[in-house]
Order: sequence, then C-alpha cells, then structure tokens
Amino acid sequence: MTVNMTKGQAISLQKSDGGTLTAVRMGLGWQAAPRRGLFGSRTREIDLDASAVLFADKQPVDVVFFRHLVSDDGSVRHTGDNLVGGAGQGGDDESVLVDLARVPVHIDQIVFTVNSFTGQTFQEVQNAFCRLVDETNGQEMARYTLDGGGQYTAQIMAKVHRNGTGWTMTAIGTPANGRTFQDLMPAILPHL
Repeated sequence: MTVNMTKGQAISLQKSDGGTLTAVRMGLGWQAAPRRGLFGSRTREIDLDASAVLFADKQPVDVVFFRHLVSDDGSVRHTGDNLVGGAGQGGDDESVLVDLARVPVHIDQIVFTVNSFTGQTFQEVQNAFCRLVDETNGQEMARYTLDGGGQYTAQIMAKVHRNGTGWTMTAIGTPANGRTFQDLMPAILPHL
C-alpha cells in the first residue's frame, strides 16, 4: 500500500512483515505544462535532473547525478538522464537506485534533489512527483507530489536517513534555485 506523503512527513522503511528493506528506488516523474499561445496551447520539453547527495555527519561525501551515475562505493546508482520528461502520471522519468544494505555505515543521510539544468522554472512543469519503490518486489511504498507553479528551478525533494538500525524517508519539498546539486547545497543543509 502506498503512503501519499505530505511535506515534512516521515515514514519508516520497514517491510510490513517487520523485515528491513534492502534496496529502494527513488523515482521522479514530470510533464511539461501546456502553455497558451496565439495558436492554442503547446508544450515545451522540460529537462529535470535527479541527484542524490550522500552525507556523513552533515558533510557531503559523494553525489550521484547525470554526470556521475554511480557512487564511489557502488551503493547508489542513477539510471540515466531523461532530457524531456513525460511520464508524470505514474512512470519514472529518472530513477536513483539505493542498495541500503551496501551503503557504508558512515553515510547517515541521502538527500534527493531535482533541478532544471536548463533553467526552466516549475511554472512549466505539471504532474511532478517522487516515489519510493521497494526494488526487490516493485511495490511503491511512498509518493510525494511536488508542488509546481513556482518561479524556482529546483526542489529538495526528500531524504532517506538512518534511524537506529533501519532507515526512514522524510518528504522535504522545499523550493530552491539552481541548475546543479552544487547550487542547491545551501538549501539542503538546513534539512540535515
């Protein structure tokens, strides 16, 4: 059963049988919002980019994004850059796979962001979401619908963080501005 998350909500990443999740996928989907023009409405392709920043004691130690598809330790993997989006109604346009069992013990948080490398704003995006899927069985566990319509070019979507011996996902949903994850670091830090 999928949990539809709200901003700031946290859920435990325990399986319903009490077991621990071993691998998850953070999927991102979006569509271009139609724009009214002189000859009717039209859409323009939107290139959003998902990134995962790995932190140890509030310090960034690695990042996975379209130019660095696999973390240095191999536990986090980006499936590739989608330049146009389009799923937006359920399928993932970009995905980041996290092998929770392989994440080194010093990594205590993984923050997921989305940004427009081309500088398009979220006014041009609709039906954007992020979702967490149990990669072992394909079951969607949580979904967070991203707020659209703003004059910002990025969002700090969610984080997965250690909680004792397990992991927790927290929906963040904070708008930001920046074309890359580096530009977003000042907006990420308050959420650690």
